[in-house]
Amino acid sequence: LLMRFLSQVGHEPLPPTIGRNVLGRKVLYLPGFFTYARHIVEVDGKRGLFRGLTPRLISSTLSTITRGSVKKAFPLEDMEHVSNKDDVKTSLRKVVRETSHEMMMQCVSRVVSHPLHVISMRCMVQFVGREVKYSGVFRAIGRIFKEEGILGFFVGLVPHILGDVIFLWCCNLLAHFINTYAVDDNFSQASVIRSYTKFVMGIAVSMLTYPFLLVGDLMAVNNCGLRAGLPPYAPVFASWIHCWRYLSAQGQLFRGSSLLFRRASIPAASFPID
Repeated sequence: LLMRFLSQVGHEPLPPTIGRNVLGRKVLYLPGFFTYARHIVEVDGKRGLFRGLTPRLISSTLSTITRGSVKKAFPLEDMEHVSNKDDVKTSLRKVVRETSHEMMMQCVSRVVSHPLHVISMRCMVQFVGREVKYSGVFRAIGRIFKEEGILGFFVGLVPHILGDVIFLWCCNLLAHFINTYAVDDNFSQASVIRSYTKFVMGIAVSMLTYPFLLVGDLMAVNNCGLRAGLPPYAPVFASWIHCWRYLSAQGQLFRGSSLLFRRASIPAASFPID
């Protein structure tokens, strides 16, 4: 998690290396997960790999508890399972109801857990400037409230919620239409295929909604007094839309999405010729 977030904010302390892609062309690769992790250990020791872990765990716990509470308070009535093409309307109505209920739970849990998510991001990004401004959960809560007020706990919330909502609807609807129109009920392995459709769609849709996650995380640390959230690392963004447009113009909307094969955005013409 730490390595991914540092790459999201554009912190690249190690030089790229020249490699070749599948076509044999020279490309510059940024250090991968293990190389980056080794660098963090050299700088901070093994404990450095766990920066921001405590608020992150609290955030996840709050999210789980909130989802459970909302589910109990607003139970979803079970509908008979349908998958036959003759019951498309009924099946689609079931998917819409389930997705709406899931969206409500996700949005509420996101709002409740987001303040701790912000603290976790700021604890991690202190690695860049070697700061200690957010050295503990309670100290971080007091500092954010003093400097930014209540709204400081919810910076980056909107793109996160938008990403969650788009992910849920796209994933569930795509899985529904594939299971309904592409998988024949007469096929012996139809039930097995249907059980994996949503999982596969989740992977594909998560790649498309990644920019929302990136923008939300960057806004959580932007202009908060830490080096990684200020120029020259990043402009001071007026809003998450400003951040999105800036990243889009730079071709960086998917920055940090991969930790294994990370290509540097440098033209091949800059490579030395053998």
